[in-house]
Amino acid sequence: MKIGDKVSFLSEKGGGKIAGFKAGGIVLVEDEDGFQIPMTVKDIVVIGSTDAYDMGKMVTSRLNTPDGPAPEGKQRMSIKAKMQNIENDQIVNEKDDDPSEREISFRKPAEERKGGNLLTAFIAFVPVDIKEITNTRFEIYLVNDSNYFMHYMCLMADGANWSLRYSGEIEPNTKLYLDEIGRENLNELNRLCVQLMSFKKDRPFVYKPAIDVQIRLDPVKFYKLHTFHDSAFFESPALLYTIVDHDTPVRPLVVDAKQLKAEMFRRADDEDKDHAYLTGQKEPDGAIPGLKARSKDDQLIVMDLHADALLDTIAGMSPADILNYQLNKFRSVLDRFAQKKGQKIVFIHGKGEGVLRRAIINDLNYRYKKYQYQDASFQEYGYGATQVTIK
Repeated sequence: MKIGDKVSFLSEKGGGKIAGFKAGGIVLVEDEDGFQIPMTVKDIVVIGSTDAYDMGKMVTSRLNTPDGPAPEGKQRMSIKAKMQNIENDQIVNEKDDDPSEREISFRKPAEERKGGNLLTAFIAFVPVDIKEITNTRFEIYLVNDSNYFMHYMCLMADGANWSLRYSGEIEPNTKLYLDEIGRENLNELNRLCVQLMSFKKDRPFVYKPAIDVQIRLDPVKFYKLHTFHDSAFFESPALLYTIVDHDTPVRPLVVDAKQLKAEMFRRADDEDKDHAYLTGQKEPDGAIPGLKARSKDDQLIVMDLHADALLDTIAGMSPADILNYQLNKFRSVLDRFAQKKGQKIVFIHGKGEGVLRRAIINDLNYRYKKYQYQDASFQEYGYGATQVTIK
């Protein structure tokens, strides 16, 4: 007999396979349910082995062998001790396989915060010892103040060439330690390029274009205490360089002369169009449909955001397409009058289901936080208009 042989009981119905041996001619037989039944060698017969007779004699001989002197260098063990060692090994193995001690592979999905779906990110420099501002070293962090994961690359300029300084991935609403530098390293980092790719891993998300921003560090700021400010990201004052703010990347270092010239002409043209609105003249070409001046005196501007006031036809447009078009016009008007402090603009969005109004209020809370807004006059515009004051 040997462990693993199939056996049948002689004195009663049943059987199983041999799981082990104990002293006194006891054989442990494991049945189909996994229970180990102690039986004597005389009460079982092997049905799954061709050398049952020889194995039976060998097992009987081993079980009945008296303890004698062990061979030189070895310690003799009884069958009972050997069986005890086997049981102890099984217990150890079971402990090793304890599920409570296994590494936790589950990761909680990233938590999102209200307003975090607009990308905001910074490069931060934190003094190691703010009290020794003229001699201290600085820790560099990348701050992701949004609900998106970001793949980032930080490049360092070397003349006309660039080299990769840092790269990796940062989780939503976190800060990531990048490096520690001294003042001797500031000249190496005077021109940085930060590239970001934004996404979400565990849910659908709004597509965000890739961000490519160049930042020029001013070494003088690192010697002045007042350039380091308190923030929500660090316990000590820090110098923050903005990469992107509410989906708007900072302006690049290199200014295109042709683009600058076109922008100057565009602003002059916009001012002419604004004057035409406010003086009641005929609407010029290229003006925003639906934008009117209520009167010449108080220059309160009224913008009708109803689809039929903005578009000749909505054929082939989905509700989402129409909403995005209305929001783009809303933002265009605010951007056009951004330099006219105190200008009041009434946006007529209608009551409906309130989808357009909620989208406008969301923009005012997060994209145009400096502007004041309130419900427009109920007598003049009903319950479907919002008045915005440029600040």
